[in-house]
Amino acid sequence: MNPQDLKDLKQLVEFLKEHEVAEFDLDRGDLKIRLKFASAIAPAPASPENPRLLVAVPPVLAQAAPAPAPAPVQAAPAAPPAAEPDAGLHLVKSPIVGTYYGSPSPGASPFVTVGDHVEKGQVICIVEAMKLMNEIESDATGEIAKCFVSNGQPIEYGQPLFAIRVG
Repeated sequence: MNPQDLKDLKQLVEFLKEHEVAEFDLDRGDLKIRLKFASAIAPAPASPENPRLLVAVPPVLAQAAPAPAPAPVQAAPAAPPAAEPDAGLHLVKSPIVGTYYGSPSPGASPFVTVGDHVEKGQVICIVEAMKLMNEIESDATGEIAKCFVSNGQPIEYGQPLFAIRVG
């Protein structure tokens, strides 16, 4: 890797950590990058500038007064579940962090619009990440019911892009 690639990779790692992304995969020909971050940050080791305090906890007294019983709570009558208009829609989510583009180039017609029928594997948008244009394909066959993002909008990993009415 050349120095610029290493610099870009460091920026990517910082960005992913800042936005708490747990996993990231990039596969471009002979370049394959897989980053996986630990879910919890390990505690910092003790140092003279950061001493750890140990506190002795006194044993619990055997004759402690019992806690007062909680007052009974009246359950509210359950409301019937409201029928969601989005129930049964399949969400196409972004597999990467980047910038959303709905068309192959500025001024070109969009890949898909609401109401269009799409097939599984059909390109429905582009997400630009690290100056690479990544074609995002539909993972279901059906009708585009909603588009949740707009052209040029920054998007996160796992963010819903489209809702597809399968069938």
